[in-house]
Amino acid sequence: MEQNDRILALDIFRGITIAGMILVNTPGSWEYVYPPLLHADWHGATPTDWVFPFFLFIVGVAIPLALGRRLDAGANRQQIMLKILRRTLIIFGLGLFLAAFPKFDFANLRIPGVLQRIALVYFCCSLIFVYVRDWRSQAWISAGLLLLYWALMTIVPVPDGNLPNLQPETNLGAWLDRTILGTNHLWKQAVTWDPEGLLSTMPAIVTGMLGVFTGLWLKTERTHYEKLTGTFGAGVLLLALGLIWDVAFPINKKIWTSSYVLYVGGIALLFLGIIYWVVDVLGYRSWTKPFIVYGTNALFAYFLSSFLVKLSALIKIPAANGETESSMGWIYTHVFEPVFASPYNASLAFAVVYVLLIFGLTWILYWRKIFIKV
Repeated sequence: MEQNDRILALDIFRGITIAGMILVNTPGSWEYVYPPLLHADWHGATPTDWVFPFFLFIVGVAIPLALGRRLDAGANRQQIMLKILRRTLIIFGLGLFLAAFPKFDFANLRIPGVLQRIALVYFCCSLIFVYVRDWRSQAWISAGLLLLYWALMTIVPVPDGNLPNLQPETNLGAWLDRTILGTNHLWKQAVTWDPEGLLSTMPAIVTGMLGVFTGLWLKTERTHYEKLTGTFGAGVLLLALGLIWDVAFPINKKIWTSSYVLYVGGIALLFLGIIYWVVDVLGYRSWTKPFIVYGTNALFAYFLSSFLVKLSALIKIPAANGETESSMGWIYTHVFEPVFASPYNASLAFAVVYVLLIFGLTWILYWRKIFIKV
């Protein structure tokens, strides 16, 4: 597989994932969302629970493609790690900026977050890849992290007096977040715990490492069909192992259980395999352009979509009841609700239009050959 083909398939998968992230994050109304577009309440998973780990998986796939050649050529590891650290700090800083905007109330700033977790997973996976060059050793580290997280969450008593448990407020991860970060710096919807908390970052690193192994596999000199066989085979195996482990350690996105890592990693491999088969083997590429546009400026698209939502909350428009509502809320109630008889369809249509809006802004950069890298 040529380098450009490999990057094309990765960009398409990344673009689909970013479009999915924006779609599920910006419904017209959170009161009217079709169940597949919502996260599972606790244990279990919906298609929405696949989206974030897909992105971490893609981050991992890109690591051996971006760093492998330089390391093989004898590049200085310390210089590479300085660049990795710089990128990590920028992504983490962008996440903190989104959390702080527009009030910049640092006393109540949420420290964990989506971009923050992406930054930490990228850093840890890159660190493992740069300094542990044997993939078997990398696999043992990954397996160890999953088993250690399982043991911590199910065997170790919680220091506040609770027995080991997987409940939202009383599990070990929630206790650790409250103890180290304090409730003022956690997810405001939960207050006492955070879905991107400290301890659950451990298994999330393995989600990225599954991507690293996939990137290493795609770099080999095997034929297309050998690569497809390996990708689909590994995907089915991981999916099965995740479902089996679910019996003892339930699949759960909010605490990123080890079974969830295997389950969603298997699904990610199957998705990537399908894209690779359709695009690189069969050559059907006419449908890929929008996702390539999204995928080549994925970080910009995600940041812009989140920033515009926060910005719209600052633009207040008078409502009929004498109060005010955000500009996006006004557009939804005055443009989308009157057109669609079903509020669920109106809410979904708003999300789809917002995905298209961000696509249009991202396409301008693509058209001008501007690719924002950090």
